[in-house]
Amino acid sequence: MANIIIQLSKYLMILLITAYVFLCFSIFGYRDPYRKIQLLRKQTVLMFFIHALAFASMYLATDDIKMLAFYLMQVSLFAAILLLYTIIYPKVSRLVVNNMCMLLCIGMIMLTRLDYASAVKQFAIATVAVTMSLFVPVVIRKFKLLSEWRNFYAIAGIVSLAIVLVFGQVAGGALLGFKVKGISIQPSELVKIIFVFFVASSFKLSLEFKNIVITTAIAAFHVLILVVSRDLGAALIIFVVYLVMLYVATKQPLYILAGLSAGGLASAIAYQLFSHVKVRVVAWKDPMAAYKTGGYQIVQFLFAIGSGGWFGMGLFQGSPETIPVATSDGIFAAICEEMGLIFALCMILICLSCYVMFLNIAMQLHNMFYKLVALGLGTCYIFQVFLTIGGETKFIPLTGVTIPLVSYGGSSLISTVVMFGIIQGLYILREDEEQAIERQRQEKLRAKRGYKEAGAARRKAPDDEERPQRGKPRRQAESKERARPKQRIR
Repeated sequence: MANIIIQLSKYLMILLITAYVFLCFSIFGYRDPYRKIQLLRKQTVLMFFIHALAFASMYLATDDIKMLAFYLMQVSLFAAILLLYTIIYPKVSRLVVNNMCMLLCIGMIMLTRLDYASAVKQFAIATVAVTMSLFVPVVIRKFKLLSEWRNFYAIAGIVSLAIVLVFGQVAGGALLGFKVKGISIQPSELVKIIFVFFVASSFKLSLEFKNIVITTAIAAFHVLILVVSRDLGAALIIFVVYLVMLYVATKQPLYILAGLSAGGLASAIAYQLFSHVKVRVVAWKDPMAAYKTGGYQIVQFLFAIGSGGWFGMGLFQGSPETIPVATSDGIFAAICEEMGLIFALCMILICLSCYVMFLNIAMQLHNMFYKLVALGLGTCYIFQVFLTIGGETKFIPLTGVTIPLVSYGGSSLISTVVMFGIIQGLYILREDEEQAIERQRQEKLRAKRGYKEAGAARRKAPDDEERPQRGKPRRQAESKERARPKQRIR
């Protein structure tokens, strides 16, 4: 009986997440705020239904009471996120909040299935990260000098990466971070945000060729440190983010062509100089031939995706624990195996709707600094999703990055939640700008209307004054004529 319920819940969850994704994109077509709120509330209900069905299936499969307790804790967290954001910030983008909760929900479901201890740690980190993010929109909205700290951003980013290069510990063949009192810290995740602020502040300062050369040199230094640290995923993200921000700021295709040429040349040199780059490229080209030297991970990813099919095997019905690093780098393959490829594609579309919302915010902002920040963070987010899923599906070589908000990883989770908080702050700034523009338009209309009324009054006033003056002598003459004694006609 339990297996039947698990299989039915699997299909029902696919239907519910499909409806959720449909609402994600249909919201963009409505201008009525009341109608949008109704759709957003439906999204919230669908998310809680998916969450409840998943944990009910896991409880039936394990008969472990701690599943129910952990479920209630997660429901409390998601409800708190939705309520606090909407209460503290009435102008907040509810779609971004809903999508953040939905991606966290998917991640918590899979982590609970794969490793309960890791799921508990992720829940604790998510609670801290969300608490921090509630203060971020205030900082973005109130601090007007963020665009003036270019030197600080550059120094902070380079120093953070240099510390990892000197004191970092090897994990997965790369120097990703270090531990402080048992807590793993990966500075490259936070450096991505700092780097975006550096580029935005630099381009706001000047778009002269000299300043572009200086900014490019500092960006290249970031990438070089990451390549030496063998953190290829972060290096690629920073490289692509810089190219996108450079093109949007300058509108010069030649810069993009030069950047892509330099990137291709650097990749060829890295392939010859660094053995770990060569291993990953060889494993990507033919993972079966390099099964023992680096292709094992890709082969397991592909087997898991293929065994799940379109509808998945159901929670606790597959073997995702055999996938290498399933909780972090391989979580997309684990989702495909047990939740199904349709569910996984819907998750990708949710990530895409987040990116569309980020672009929408960026394009409507009038301040150049904030526009570039929104664009850079959006590009950083979606390109990281592309690197993770592209690597697991053998579309591109593996880079070792995680799916934001879904994969296990404290630094990645904190940086992504803070990134969403920054986007919320920029969304509120956009609303403030629109209100200010509308207020100025109304003031101009009132001033124009008042000017017209005053002109009409001035044109009308002389007629009213002159009319009695023209009529007064005539009336006086007529009265005198009547007063004069009439002579008899003889």
